[in-house]
Amino acid sequence: MKDNDCLFCKIAAGEIPSATLYEDDEFRVILDLGPASKGHALILPKDHYRNLYDIDEETAAKAMKLAKKMVKKLTDVLGCDGYNIVQNNEEPAGQTVFHFHMHLIPRYKGDNVGLGWNMGQLTDEVRDEILAKMK
Repeated sequence: MKDNDCLFCKIAAGEIPSATLYEDDEFRVILDLGPASKGHALILPKDHYRNLYDIDEETAAKAMKLAKKMVKKLTDVLGCDGYNIVQNNEEPAGQTVFHFHMHLIPRYKGDNVGLGWNMGQLTDEVRDEILAKMK
């Protein structure tokens, strides 16, 4: 299903031009217009899903398999030293386009790409609380 007001639906459908790296019946992979590093790409499903909460498990699994395939190929093409695969869900987590997508971000030694966070510490109290609620 497509959302006629969704920018990524239009790109995935080929209605808006993009630098397409890969395409099949279910996905389009494009170069990001605002890259974190050289070769930053996005995996876009052609069907509209708001985010990971909404995407069906089969399509999510296919997206991860495609991410692996693309990272292997792009590592050879770009000569990068590593990769981040990033998928944001909802605004507080950094999602700005509400169409499920995965960022494939090549990493180069010394690139200073800012994807980090301040490391905290897991306390016994928090650990026990979460584990109890997961049962």
